[in-house]
Amino acid sequence: MQDRIDELPQLAKDKHIENKKFFAKLKKRPPKKLDQIMQDLHDQEFGETDCLQCANCCKTTGPLFTDKDVVRISKFLKIKPKRFEEQYLRTDEDNDLVLQQTPCTFLGVDNYCGIYEVRPKACREYPHTDRKKFQQITNITLKNVAICPAAYAIVEKMKARLTL
Repeated sequence: MQDRIDELPQLAKDKHIENKKFFAKLKKRPPKKLDQIMQDLHDQEFGETDCLQCANCCKTTGPLFTDKDVVRISKFLKIKPKRFEEQYLRTDEDNDLVLQQTPCTFLGVDNYCGIYEVRPKACREYPHTDRKKFQQITNITLKNVAICPAAYAIVEKMKARLTL
């Protein structure tokens, strides 16, 4: 798995222009059943992919934290929301709450998440390949294919399946 993770940024870079053109066409004329197609591709890929073997998202990127995430996680950790923010989060250039550091503070050496039951919404939804109106988040997907082997595979299968 590590070899695949290591080669992923270059694979994504090699496919970037192709993917960008494909997504531009997808935005202009999304297929009627795009949401169902994406759900099927997502379910198929994650039926074969074990995120615990990878955790590259947790090692290289940080999620955005909503106010609800902060309240839920701080309650789980039995600390005040303000303390949680001071200890683990920072405000980025877009004024979003993000982790102070990567890899994620809550990621264990075994790739298990210490706050999995209450993890941020962004983590629960990652890599967002099963979102409704997928064509609206293609910019995020262009970034995620360089991080997540499953997202990369889903996009490649989507391009093979859809003729735009």
